[in-house]
Amino acid sequence: MKRIVFRGAGVAIVTPFDENGINFDELGRLIDYQIENSTDAIIITGTTGESATMTDDEHKAAIKFAVEHVNKRVPVVAGAGSNDTNYAIQLSQYAEKVGADALLLVTPYYNKSTQNGLVAHYKKIADNVDLPIILYNVPSRTGVNIKPETYQKLSEHPRIVAVKEANGDLSSIVRTKKLCGDELEIYSGNDDQIVPILSLGGKGVISVLSNVAPRDTHLICQLYFEGKVEAAAKLQIDYSDLIDALFCEVNPIPVKAALKLLGWNVGNLRMPLSEIEPKNFEKVRAALIAHGLLS
Repeated sequence: MKRIVFRGAGVAIVTPFDENGINFDELGRLIDYQIENSTDAIIITGTTGESATMTDDEHKAAIKFAVEHVNKRVPVVAGAGSNDTNYAIQLSQYAEKVGADALLLVTPYYNKSTQNGLVAHYKKIADNVDLPIILYNVPSRTGVNIKPETYQKLSEHPRIVAVKEANGDLSSIVRTKKLCGDELEIYSGNDDQIVPILSLGGKGVISVLSNVAPRDTHLICQLYFEGKVEAAAKLQIDYSDLIDALFCEVNPIPVKAALKLLGWNVGNLRMPLSEIEPKNFEKVRAALIAHGLLS
């Protein structure tokens, strides 16, 4: 069995922006809030962190800041994926150099890849770093889906240890577990599937919900690990309305609106993302109120 990066709920943390770029003061406050409220890992520069519109310098600075600010309190997972294999290697090597605990590598997007290309892409990155790698499968964004048989080939590499699975296909996850066993751990990439994926042997979630409800997202996992499956399922179901609200528009549009409502200075979204529509803003606000997060 390979080393597990973390168990429980890791937050796919937003990136606060201001007129000068990244608002590091607010990012530090967000990180502290997450750790104080039981988040099990910080995932920096992922989709929710708007890494796609960061400059190279910003991307690296965000990773370095997160590592230094977290200061080993919880694992830091650095989003370092790219549709350019060589750039993904460079960014991954930088993350390793500054002390990240693991890498999150999204499937190549736009130019896409065959399944054989995915194997070659990921193995080449893994051959050039010494950090554990979490694959990120999100076909709704990338146009590429990693098949269970491809996971089996990738799991043969000692540094490819897990996947953030956001394909929404539980049957595919069952087949992946059958083929890979303990050689590839699974994290839910969808907040509405935490308990279902835990029931299939998953190790937790990389979560958007954790941005606004870190303690309870952690608790869903903790209750399940303690054998309190019905309580975990109840909490999962109770939060379904807030989860739906946080995905009523493209992530991270709703979660940034939610954080602003909660008093966080997360700044504007970067284009081409636009501000949340009024009807969806009200949906987010109502869900926050319903869960006692906003008065």
